[in-house]
Amino acid sequence: MKATLGRAVGAFPVDRSGVAISLQTSLGRLQLPNPVLVASGTFGYAREMERLVDLSRLGGIVPKTVTRDPRAGNRPWRTVETASGLLNSIGLDNDGVDAFLEGHLPYLAGLGCPIIVSVAGKTYEDFVFLVERVGGRPGVAAVELNLSCPNVSGGVDFATDAQMCRRVVAGAVAATDTPVLAKLTPNVTSIVSIAQAAADGGADGLTLINTLLGMAVDWRRRRPLLGNVMGGLSGPAIKPVALRCVYQVAGAVDCPIIGVGGIQNIDDMMEFLVAGASAVQIGTANYYDPLVSQRMLQALPAALAEAGVDRFTDLVGAIDRGS
Repeated sequence: MKATLGRAVGAFPVDRSGVAISLQTSLGRLQLPNPVLVASGTFGYAREMERLVDLSRLGGIVPKTVTRDPRAGNRPWRTVETASGLLNSIGLDNDGVDAFLEGHLPYLAGLGCPIIVSVAGKTYEDFVFLVERVGGRPGVAAVELNLSCPNVSGGVDFATDAQMCRRVVAGAVAATDTPVLAKLTPNVTSIVSIAQAAADGGADGLTLINTLLGMAVDWRRRRPLLGNVMGGLSGPAIKPVALRCVYQVAGAVDCPIIGVGGIQNIDDMMEFLVAGASAVQIGTANYYDPLVSQRMLQALPAALAEAGVDRFTDLVGAIDRGS
């Protein structure tokens, strides 16, 4: 049985037999029209993509991470291509939360899709301040705590210590009525223990994963290629690690998951779904294929029909874990 986006019943695409296929999904209090989102840092503030992508169709947009004060970011080089991946050491370059609220959020709020604002702080107090400033604003569907950026000083502290993770998530949840997501790093011994701490802190969902710590070297000049020496590896190369993290956390922690890492087609997305993700974020693929999110949305009903289900959520965590 094949599906198509050619007809719709209400808000839902239908297959050729006329059966409505629901693409809606939820992460705690966060309700999404579909599970295809774009990851922080890969869509800028969306203006750059408006002429290419029907932004209103996306399940959500995560703009580039916002900090309390403006940040100049790291010195060049900031990005290096690798085999099947991309190293980045941007350093959370942004104009600060005040400039975001005044100059970017009004535009984002009018796009017609959920906006999930990514924030990062150096301290517990920074995170609480940012959540208080951003949460509850018109157009803000959720706040994503970037606890795990590997290319800034102290960027992963809150995602490598379970007690610190629980405290900052709990503080963020207490500071707003807006849903809160926690973005975690794979650069730990046990991601399950950190994920459990975030869930215990009250997170509505977990974003798994941020980039892996890596580096590139110019051996002829005897020096690192990145100005910051090390950066975060993303792209297809990290997909097996991301899938492993989603699978492990889904089997041990009662908290919805957004899968991220190397997703570039509908098969990648479906793998994350059955491994335990309730939604996905597309990151590096946006750089070389800005229309990838649109094609995945178009292909999703057919993939669900092939699986014999009429709701996206019927396949979440459906992987065979054995006896």
